[in-house]
Amino acid sequence: MSKEEKQEEYNPYEHRVVEKPSSDVRATANIVKASLGSGLLAGPLAFANSGWGIGLLGTFLVGLICGHCVHILVKTSRGCCKIERKPQLTYAETCRAAFQNGPKCVRPYAMGASIFAEVAMLLTYVGVCCIYTILISDSIKQLIDRYVPSFNISVEYYCLITLIPICLLCQIKYLKWLAVFSLLANLFLFLTYLICLYYVFGDDITFSDKRAVGDPSRFPAFISTVIFAMEGIGVVMPVENAMKKPQHFLGFPSVLVVAMGMIVFMYSTLGLFGYLRYGDVLRGSITLNLPIDDWPAVCAKVFIALSIFFTYPLQYFVVYDIFKKYADPHIKDNYRTITEVSTRTAGVCLCVGIGIALPLLEQIINIVGACFYSILGLIIPGIIETVFKWENLGKGNWVLWKNALIVIFGLGSLVSGCTVTVMDIIKIMNNQTD
Repeated sequence: MSKEEKQEEYNPYEHRVVEKPSSDVRATANIVKASLGSGLLAGPLAFANSGWGIGLLGTFLVGLICGHCVHILVKTSRGCCKIERKPQLTYAETCRAAFQNGPKCVRPYAMGASIFAEVAMLLTYVGVCCIYTILISDSIKQLIDRYVPSFNISVEYYCLITLIPICLLCQIKYLKWLAVFSLLANLFLFLTYLICLYYVFGDDITFSDKRAVGDPSRFPAFISTVIFAMEGIGVVMPVENAMKKPQHFLGFPSVLVVAMGMIVFMYSTLGLFGYLRYGDVLRGSITLNLPIDDWPAVCAKVFIALSIFFTYPLQYFVVYDIFKKYADPHIKDNYRTITEVSTRTAGVCLCVGIGIALPLLEQIINIVGACFYSILGLIIPGIIETVFKWENLGKGNWVLWKNALIVIFGLGSLVSGCTVTVMDIIKIMNNQTD
């Protein structure tokens, strides 16, 4: 039986059993929140690196590429489900299945592709959890320093203080329940977005002293930040697999189109007008530029801390899901609950510990965006679609050429973004020692 006949014969949706299925609205909320978290508030800084003209064009193009890569990942996963006659596959399982059902020369590398994808996923979302720890702690510290000046401790201690509530929140097991927190987080993020625009438009906005095209040497930092802001690739397969109607994830209109449209609109508007308002004095998150004495600004800092706090378990879900996949077969039913609670807590402690050791917010965002999200969100989807469709790459092999451009873009973002960020870190360290 040919690959096409197998795909026609089996419908994975009819065999999919989900314990706590999510609605389309909840799935959209999870995708938006997974993609558009702390990265949204780094948008104005990204535009400062690129200039407002390149920033607008680049945001639209990166959003288009990221959305397309999510589309081809889910489509390839569905094709692999039909061939292997399985109701659903994870990200790593999709990589394995694509290689296993691809050309004979790549089949021996199927397990290696799966392991590589899972390691990249684990490192990516550990990095995201570290960033979230620092952002929450930074926001709390700024408020405490202003209103309780006698209580003066470093940001590392605030990371430790947030450890207990984060550990409690990360005990949630099901995506359906996490969707409630995602909706709350989206509400707080949207309110923060509106408050930031309130301050942005509260004074004159001028184009005259702002650059349409920035320093080309800073473009890699711009691309890294935008990729970090828009990519939520690790949450895509768990969300699609947990949907009540997964066929609504792709298409037009669809969960993916609505989510990516919201993400690109919010990022481009705040990035553009935030840069035009504050210029080159922007910090890693625009909320850190807001006046500390005004109550709307105080609300924004509280809201963003709450938004990121409620998003934390969604990002951590990916980290724990990988661990659970390998640990579950070796855990006895009698010890399953205590093991899950203790391992979830240990994982959060690890992420917070790394965040304490590396409190350079802007640079960690760029590293995660340039290195990890470029691999997960651009390079791997381009490769697995090409491998899976090797026997039918379209007229003139257009699928091959299209994916080659995506992979080249991903590799370029990875190398240039990491290089610029490492140079920035060295410069900061040298300034601290002087």
